[in-house]
Amino acid sequence: MTLQWRPLTKDDVERWAELLAEVEKADRAGENYGVEDLADDLDNPLLDLAEGTLSAWDGDRMAAFGVTPCANAADPVHPMHLWGAVHPGYRRRGLGRHMLDWAIRNTPVLHERRHPGRPLEFHASVFDGNEGADALMRAVGMTPVRWFRTMGRDLAAEIRPVALPAGLRIVPYRADLADAAREVRNAAFTDHWGSVPHTPESWERSIVGVHAFRPEVSHLVQDGSGRSVAVLITHYYEADTRATGIREAWIQIIGTLREWRGRGVAGALLAHALAEFRERGYQRAALGVDADNPTGALGVYTRAGFETEKRATTYMRRLVGETPVG
Repeated sequence: MTLQWRPLTKDDVERWAELLAEVEKADRAGENYGVEDLADDLDNPLLDLAEGTLSAWDGDRMAAFGVTPCANAADPVHPMHLWGAVHPGYRRRGLGRHMLDWAIRNTPVLHERRHPGRPLEFHASVFDGNEGADALMRAVGMTPVRWFRTMGRDLAAEIRPVALPAGLRIVPYRADLADAAREVRNAAFTDHWGSVPHTPESWERSIVGVHAFRPEVSHLVQDGSGRSVAVLITHYYEADTRATGIREAWIQIIGTLREWRGRGVAGALLAHALAEFRERGYQRAALGVDADNPTGALGVYTRAGFETEKRATTYMRRLVGETPVG
């Protein structure tokens, strides 16, 4: 078998979506992608199409792909994540190893251009049960460092209202609140592993300017002065509905400023959003969470009726430098 290896182009999104649909049929990870979502990914200014993507082709069929975008910042380290997959019909032929070797070799080059002199960590995630991928990660010197859960809940189940602390109110997302929402997210996620702050450009490009963003079911919490203290951003993936027949609201971001944590703000915001999802015809809600999240988020989601549905492990290998102290 002779495959052609080349970077992805914007003309490849339909074949890319076909590959990912075959991967989902085999792996049942609950990951469905439409051409619009993939086009958004390739439009990312932090992704170098020529050097940060690679795909394998058997004629006009995509057999494998890898994508390694840079991050906005490198404080204290620059986390670069490989997203890749191999078509089920082409597995156990060395394509995954080829992709990993390429990424490990190439990410330091991309890193040095954007964040010269900073430490670089190379990350990749594997859903639980994929023993072949686990073995492959370990074979290239990667170590499991973090564990994540995908949690979901049926919106037909009871949604218990939660009262906000006195003096706070929930307001719908608006374009003029973009900076406030971004600033709350950045502040709330400073103690989240692997998180880097969003710039105005990356916020627009990857959060509120993408096809999946749903402003009508996204919210902020404000105090009496109009200062925002919490944010919830919702995405909706039409490809999921086409695959499952279920309209699922994906909570892309939920965060509360540190000084307001432990006072019921996140629980009230989440309950409000769940009720609105149901009112607008969504049937499920889902989100992702770091199992070691230091903010108590896992408990908030569990109390709101979310249950763990999938688990994934993030593997890491240090490629450049050491982690700064402090």
